Amino acid sequence: MNVGHPHAVAAVVSGVVGLAVGSFAGVVADRVPRKESVVRPASHCTSCGSPLRARDNMPVVSYIALRGRCHSCGARIPPRDLYVELATVALFVLVAWRLPYLWALPSYLVVTAGLVALSAIDLEQRRLPTPVIVGTALVAAPLLVLASGMTGRWNALLVAAVSAAACFAAFFAVFFAVPKGMGFGDVRLAALVGGWLGWLGAGVVPVGILAGFVLAGVPAIALLVVGKVTRKTRIAFGPFLAAGAVVGFCFGPAIVHSWHL
Repeated sequence: MNVGHPHAVAAVVSGVVGLAVGSFAGVVADRVPRKESVVRPASHCTSCGSPLRARDNMPVVSYIALRGRCHSCGARIPPRDLYVELATVALFVLVAWRLPYLWALPSYLVVTAGLVALSAIDLEQRRLPTPVIVGTALVAAPLLVLASGMTGRWNALLVAAVSAAACFAAFFAVFFAVPKGMGFGDVRLAALVGGWLGWLGAGVVPVGILAGFVLAGVPAIALLVVGKVTRKTRIAFGPFLAAGAVVGFCFGPAIVHSWHL
């Protein structure tokens, strides 16, 4: 990696930022399903209520140092917290390295963090909370408008809006036709990822959405073959849609460009 390359610098900085953001994403994944504030009270053990010490709040490092246990009562800390932090760091680095427009990076990192939190919630709760989807969009949208101004890509905002609406409509049609096959949270999430895929280009939208279905289909078929699930088993689709979106963010523009050669 050429450390003088703008994307390399952005990747390093994003990785560091991802540590802190990943910790917050873990708080969101933990508290929002319980309808608790993500701001107050301060971080504490959910078993004994003991506030976390400053050194216990260091992302990744604290979990390893404490061996996944509360320093006060010894209760097990959910490994989800560690996974969310590591996933956020890795994806922040990947998005920063691959996103074509660095001015848009802050907006896409916000969306990526939201996707990580939503994936963690969906895997545990089989739901995609509307406040997280809407909150992610409200924070990321102004940053995307700023990126459009700095890059002169105002038309990309229109494409993003149309893409978001198209993805919402397409997923709503599936939800309406097969209500047990997809939750309405997936419909809302499709609008979110469709918008940010669309800003990169209309052709990137099918790349990201198709990647989500492919990523969902492979393990589903494997589990079906080995008898772990049945045709009626509901599988959380949000994490796969989120993963497909990241594939679109990072590789979609290059894939579309190669198709046009």
